Amino acid sequence: MAGNTSIVTLTPAPTLDRTYFVNNLEPGGVNRATRVGEELAGKGINVSRALRLANIEAPGIVPIGDADTGVLERTGSEFLTPLWVEGTLRVSTTIVEENGPTTKINENPRPLKQADWDHVLRLTEETLVASGAMWLVVAGAHPDILETGKAIDLQPLFDLTKKLDVRVVLDTSGPALRFWAQNGSATIMKPNAHELAECVGRELSTFGDVIDAARKLNGWGIDCVMASLGVDGILAVTSSHAIHARTAPVKVINTVGAGDSTIAGFLAALATHPADETAYGVGFDIAEGISAAVQWGAAKVQQPTSGLQSIENLVSATVDQNPDRNHLLGEPAKP
Repeated sequence: MAGNTSIVTLTPAPTLDRTYFVNNLEPGGVNRATRVGEELAGKGINVSRALRLANIEAPGIVPIGDADTGVLERTGSEFLTPLWVEGTLRVSTTIVEENGPTTKINENPRPLKQADWDHVLRLTEETLVASGAMWLVVAGAHPDILETGKAIDLQPLFDLTKKLDVRVVLDTSGPALRFWAQNGSATIMKPNAHELAECVGRELSTFGDVIDAARKLNGWGIDCVMASLGVDGILAVTSSHAIHARTAPVKVINTVGAGDSTIAGFLAALATHPADETAYGVGFDIAEGISAAVQWGAAKVQQPTSGLQSIENLVSATVDQNPDRNHLLGEPAKP
């Protein structure tokens, strides 16, 4: 590793990903897997793992159930910083059909004791300070606090990163996405088209719809919205710019983890192409970032694992700094 620790990740609800590869899946019948893979995953973990491919150390904070203490070594995840909590690690099951769709079944996040969440926050602060990181990625589902039944509170984390002048990439979905988008403390949020439509309560059919929806989040305080649009690539939107990036179509094997890979590619580009504080009005090179983001995302969907395994032979990306607002989305999204 090059020793660059400009990025730290936090995965509040990690998961053990088991991937079953099958031929000619028969729904409701008995199927035999041609092979099975196992990975310690969860969005932030996938980002940290992918960044290591670019020689960028990205310490990953994870609360992990102590019923399986061998999981880090077994899955090659010793680079993570675990907080062992009482209980089991949730399991996510992915079924990948040969030349067919990917089906994923996720267990709900395991609840965390308040004391454990407080410990996670302290561990994150210690890691940010020790590494001198400039970015914190908070990614994945938000578990409930065991004692209250309410979702974890990220506000202490935002207060901390503001004090340390650390920018936050927040990648989540559902009610948490809308709540923290309206809070306006994150620097970047990365919804897909459906999540963005749900967040703003309107249908998205064109690039213009996506830009207008993203600008609503800009108005709430989010500096940059990276809208992941599937076959249409990524639209990155700030209050003053809208930039589109895409690659040529690639053979899709497993879509799981593609969004995590785009975040990793984006941050890897920023780490290696620093910009001045006036760039795009936000202080970082969005065009360079989303160009790498779509390349890394395209690489991921061509690979069978949940996490990105290689960034060799990346396909080229096309970047448009003046996207056509009337362009119809290949996959329109409804709230």
